Amino acid sequence: MENSKRGCLFVVSGFSGSGKGTVMEWFRSRPDRYALSVSCTSRKPRPGEVEGVSYYYISHDEFRKRAEEGFFLEHAIYADHGYGTPKKFVEESLAAGKNVILEIELQGAMQVKKIYPDTTLIFITPPSVEELRRRLVGRGTETAEEIHKRLRRAVEEGRYMDQYDYIVVNDDLQTCIRQLDALMQAQRLRASHSAELIGSIRGGLKQLEREENE
Repeated sequence: MENSKRGCLFVVSGFSGSGKGTVMEWFRSRPDRYALSVSCTSRKPRPGEVEGVSYYYISHDEFRKRAEEGFFLEHAIYADHGYGTPKKFVEESLAAGKNVILEIELQGAMQVKKIYPDTTLIFITPPSVEELRRRLVGRGTETAEEIHKRLRRAVEEGRYMDQYDYIVVNDDLQTCIRQLDALMQAQRLRASHSAELIGSIRGGLKQLEREENE
């Protein structure tokens, strides 16, 4: 990847239970192609989650302090817990030419889009509401009350799905991963992300035109 070319920024959102976390594990294992921002959260770790890999786990008070100090690029409260994206990592990674992925929720996605208008917003969804409910209940990591809160939140998120650039259905995990990878690589080739190359080619063509006219 050419470091002279600024990286592309992607936001991946989805209903709780859509499987986006599992999908993101594949992208996290490809550091040569993608830089995944690790968010801070005030919630406690779930079984199998790792500090500094899944999230940075901090207290509610520390979360509020960092938010007030401008530490986060975006932050939001989701199911009574704070989630925030460290600003420095994103800015430095983009400047280094890396494609950066933020796995964040609706509120944060809209905040990032305002700051970086060329951000590509992607929403992952299961194939049906019935499957969404089945996955939430089946993972067995939350109480009935917590599941109810997440389903209510899904109702709200569903109203904003059309504000995303792409909708990817996670029915088959490998298919979902292939589609996301292809989509992100294609965004890298958009003319809007190739200003330096376009300028170089145009300069060469002008020189060629001058030589032809001599």
